[in-house]
Amino acid sequence: MTTWFITGASRGFGLEIARQALDRGDDVVATARNPEAVASALPGYGGRLLPLALDVTDEAGARTAVSVAVETYGTIDVLVNNAGRGLLGAVEEASDTAVRAVYDTNVFGMLNVSRAVLPVMRRRRSGRVLNLSSLGGFSSSAGFGIYCSTKFAVEGISEAMHAELAPLGIGVTLVEPGYFRTDFLDGGSLHTEGTVIDDYAATSGAVRDMVPGLNHTQPGDPVKGAAAVLVLADADVPPLRAQLGSDCVAELDRKIAGLRAESAAWRHLALSTDRDDARALA
Repeated sequence: MTTWFITGASRGFGLEIARQALDRGDDVVATARNPEAVASALPGYGGRLLPLALDVTDEAGARTAVSVAVETYGTIDVLVNNAGRGLLGAVEEASDTAVRAVYDTNVFGMLNVSRAVLPVMRRRRSGRVLNLSSLGGFSSSAGFGIYCSTKFAVEGISEAMHAELAPLGIGVTLVEPGYFRTDFLDGGSLHTEGTVIDDYAATSGAVRDMVPGLNHTQPGDPVKGAAAVLVLADADVPPLRAQLGSDCVAELDRKIAGLRAESAAWRHLALSTDRDDARALA
């Protein structure tokens, strides 16, 4: 039996991952700002479900939640850092307060929970960390620059965690979903800046106008996405990165092709900056 610790478990991916883990007989610590919503959405699982209140921006709260989880189930086998917050608007339109709020949840919140859980896994020399990134973790776009920057940060942190934790028997995987038909584009998760600068009407403004039409028409199936997350949690040799959704795979291919083309076009400049003695030794 596997014990899961999932953040942002009251809806979307977090809720569906919790449901599927419970359905196969695992124990699940499902955390959310509103644990009553978790209990209401996941009735009938008895003692195998432990809904806990957790605001991931509260480091002390994260340590407390982990302590309660370990007291209840003895350990934590899988950590799913899923809690997230979005921000829609041009980079210049984003206020300092709004930017910090997104970073507090997506980056510092992930770090708070990881710091609380990792000592449990290190003691056992076993565990799996699944950090929810995004298509936006490797490809940014107008209108989502601040949000994507937080996922770029999650990617960089997770690469380092992967290198640091692998020798200790702990796997780290970045889960990179494309657009899935969850409620992430609703106002509860995706916040829109009130400041609008007309010069960005054709770029971030166009994206802002398009998003309402995308909501609940996304191509990804969250039930299938959650099932894929369980596959990653069980994999003997998990990948560092796993893309979910045909749109994510297509964007990854486009990004790689663009990087290769740009690198080839400017390679002469890159190579021109080495010291002459370094080139001679190469």
